[in-house]
Amino acid sequence: MSMVCLSDFEAYARKYLPKIAWDYFAAGADDCTTRDENILAYKRIRFRPRMLRDVSVMDIRTKILGSEISFPVGIAPTGFHQLAWPDGEKSTARAARAMDTCYIASTYSTCTLEEISAAAPGGLRWFQLYIHRNRAASQQLVRRAEALGFQGLVLTADLPYTGKRRDDVRNGFRLPPHMKVKNLEGAFEVCKMSLTFHSLRWHVPHERKTTGLDPSVTWNDIYWLRSLTRLPIIIKGILTREDAELAVKHGVQGIIVSNHGGRQLDEGPATIDALVEVVEAVRGRAEVYVDGGIRKGSDVLKALALGAKCVFIGRPALWGLAYKGEEGLQDVLRILQDEFRLSMALAGCASVSEIGQHLVQFSRL
Repeated sequence: MSMVCLSDFEAYARKYLPKIAWDYFAAGADDCTTRDENILAYKRIRFRPRMLRDVSVMDIRTKILGSEISFPVGIAPTGFHQLAWPDGEKSTARAARAMDTCYIASTYSTCTLEEISAAAPGGLRWFQLYIHRNRAASQQLVRRAEALGFQGLVLTADLPYTGKRRDDVRNGFRLPPHMKVKNLEGAFEVCKMSLTFHSLRWHVPHERKTTGLDPSVTWNDIYWLRSLTRLPIIIKGILTREDAELAVKHGVQGIIVSNHGGRQLDEGPATIDALVEVVEAVRGRAEVYVDGGIRKGSDVLKALALGAKCVFIGRPALWGLAYKGEEGLQDVLRILQDEFRLSMALAGCASVSEIGQHLVQFSRL
């Protein structure tokens, strides 16, 4: 099968992954309105390309928090990579290092932080954190990540409770017995089922059978995290100017504009639409990134034109893993890289520094 674009990998994953795994990765909350809108919103943005610009030499490199990456696409934190490929997050880490970009490893990895680190020494990695009721366990994870050379701490802010993902409820989704949420083994004195986790059950606020996530987390917990680590703190899940201003006020170094791939609150804004509001509020005081709905190199160009420093891909990375593990994920990243370079050139930009809001307009359709 010739893999020409990211939708080819999506079709492969849909065909060959077990249904329960495909449904888990594909799931959005409720009607999946926000999940689908993340993709559709990019189609409403049009380019204003410039002609007769010298694009004979292209520079698509950029820096995030001072670290150079080969192009402005990183890998977003997603859970349970062994559902897509036996080596799981180890393959993800190796692919990211091979393509010289950033991988954000999830708290809910099916490989340990130590295994991920050893699989790709020297790679640029950030660690994504959920704060749990057991604060000692969260504190230990932060310190492990820093000791292992992870270079950023990404706090996910949009999951006090797990969104209702209907297919997971129908399927009674749970991890296969041979897979574990490795970073949390032994962390909680609860039944094993609640450790196999996250959206394995839909939890409403009045239920006490929780996954261990702490729904009482507030902005003040940023100060607590800053007391634990010297790592830069990036907050993921911001969608409004009010929260962007609070993030800056609380000293975060980065913001990921994200709606959790449409898996949490349905009928919120598409991330590319929320990006403009957040960038305007931040006014350069923190780096702003975006995830959700990126399926083409031209989407990357649109996101950068609207103020993102870098984008992160979630589901497409899993499709690449499902295709051929590390090699398949490299293919996905390479296609995005080539498409981004071509879109830049055709729009008249020879380097990332030339990309700006002048390059795009919102369609009236």
